[in-house]
Amino acid sequence: MAKKILFINQEITPYVPDSALSLMGKALPQAIQENGHEIRTFMPKWGTINERRGQLHEVIRLSGMNLIIDDTDHPLIIKVATIVGTRVQVYFIDNDDYFSKRQMTQDEHGKDYADNGERAIFFARGVLETVKKLRWVPDIIHIQGWMGAVVPLYIKKAYNEEPSFDNVKVVTSLFPNNLKAGLGSNFKKCIPFRDAKSDLLKKYADDFSFDELNKLAIDFSDGVIAGSEDINQDLLQYAADQNIPTLAYPGEDFGAAYEEFYEKI
Repeated sequence: MAKKILFINQEITPYVPDSALSLMGKALPQAIQENGHEIRTFMPKWGTINERRGQLHEVIRLSGMNLIIDDTDHPLIIKVATIVGTRVQVYFIDNDDYFSKRQMTQDEHGKDYADNGERAIFFARGVLETVKKLRWVPDIIHIQGWMGAVVPLYIKKAYNEEPSFDNVKVVTSLFPNNLKAGLGSNFKKCIPFRDAKSDLLKKYADDFSFDELNKLAIDFSDGVIAGSEDINQDLLQYAADQNIPTLAYPGEDFGAAYEEFYEKI
């Protein structure tokens, strides 16, 4: 049965260099779309992306909203492009402070940005607000990469009464750690939004590490997938221990395995 699937990706090739995460960011939506499902795909508009070469353009009707993070207004800008040689359209979440003038996880000196946590929160809320504006109701939300890791919490607690998301199932794919540092000392303070209240975060360390962030994503997901061979297997076991459906790394024939998993949850 055809489903509507929202992919929230941290990286997608060819807009960023090839990695396990960026290659799957392109391959999975393309495979699922070619199998007859309806998709929408989002990623951050990292400052390293060449807008002219990628043929990005702003979607005025979706841009213009302000999101408040740590008591500061941050304008949300939405851009769009189609991956060359495919029918996959990608929506880009952009903001001058968080994305357009900066690299991905690390700065020019190889140091993680101190506000990576805020960037992840802005990205998560930006995607969900844009999907509402699109008036498109997904059956599945599939997150690939730590930048989308706050989405499961927000879907279950902050957006759970929104018509766009009230029956949606959330899947998180696990990938190797590409965060050297944590997510900033104020990340935990900035997360609360609507009914995603601070008391839901008591079980987590004050300084969110990569693994702690994945545990947050797992706790509010309906299914967890090993997105590559090199993940921390303890995280997959963490999900299994909570009776959350899991899928071991399926290898190259991931399309059929993922579709079957979507049906399972």
